[in-house]
Amino acid sequence: MKKVLGMFLAAAALGTALLTILPATQARAEVVLSYANFPPAITFPCVQMERWAEEVEKRTNGAVVVETYPGGTLLGAKDMFDGVKDGQADIGCTSMAYFPGAFPLTSVLEVPVGFSSSTVPSLVLWDLYEKHNPEAFADFKVLTMFTTAPSNLMATQPVRTLADLQGLEIRASGGASRVLEMLGAVPVSKPMSETPDALQKGLVQGLLSSLEVLKDFNFAETCRYETVTNFQVYPFAVVMNRDVWDSLDPEVQQVLEELGREQCLWTGQYMDEHVVESLAWSKETYDIEVIEWPEADMAQALETLSPMIDEWKAAASEAGLDAEALFAEMMDLKAKYEAEYGE
Repeated sequence: MKKVLGMFLAAAALGTALLTILPATQARAEVVLSYANFPPAITFPCVQMERWAEEVEKRTNGAVVVETYPGGTLLGAKDMFDGVKDGQADIGCTSMAYFPGAFPLTSVLEVPVGFSSSTVPSLVLWDLYEKHNPEAFADFKVLTMFTTAPSNLMATQPVRTLADLQGLEIRASGGASRVLEMLGAVPVSKPMSETPDALQKGLVQGLLSSLEVLKDFNFAETCRYETVTNFQVYPFAVVMNRDVWDSLDPEVQQVLEELGREQCLWTGQYMDEHVVESLAWSKETYDIEVIEWPEADMAQALETLSPMIDEWKAAASEAGLDAEALFAEMMDLKAKYEAEYGE
């Protein structure tokens, strides 16, 4: 009886101890950061957000917790920079392509130069940012940067040559619309959420975007023909409110600094793997066909689009940048990372 009573008292003491410890454990976080993102949670900008949040909590031993807000639940794409600057969110992720003219240096990544992955342009972007520290980001602490995979054509009918593209109505946005227009297609501006219905009704015959959307948005169901064009990529930045950054302990700042380039590389490689997975899934599920243009057609397309490079140089020069040197630097970095990570 004494033995049973002793065990009961020990268990009670343990329970009391746990009740004392648990609240302390749950309250360990000294800093809680809000992180806003605009696309749906399944998309790659939000996947990288969740990975970053997990790494921060792990590497700070729980001292920093990141609360994530995907899908525009806290800030929309075009509100992100102002929202973070004004303190509506501590951290935000968005694409600089939503702000034409505001980021003249990093927008060099938006001209079509034949990037064939996300990893390579992501690293190029990060190197350019770290070296030149553009004034456009002066109000923020930049935590990381990355790009989309290159834009490729997904269509309801085969586009085997540049001539096949003429007159087709293709969903696009931003720089992709300009690309299509210059190549003789008819760009149609629609939100991605409305595009499946437009494809079903024949209002558009395809879209120009990165290929992970074949699976993520099930575009493979209607777009059975995928033409490799490797046109423009879109640069993204993850920024933190400057006052919030200044308030962090140096040890936490060091953790976030160390994650900058690592997160850039992780996101690029994740994106590239996801594109491969999306294509494999689309092939197995819908028997899609992947088409490559003849070399002459691809060369002609890039030549036709070359004025976009001249326009970027003119705008960058007007903004006070050495456009020729920056463009050459980007191309040198492109060659360097293609040799290191493959084309």
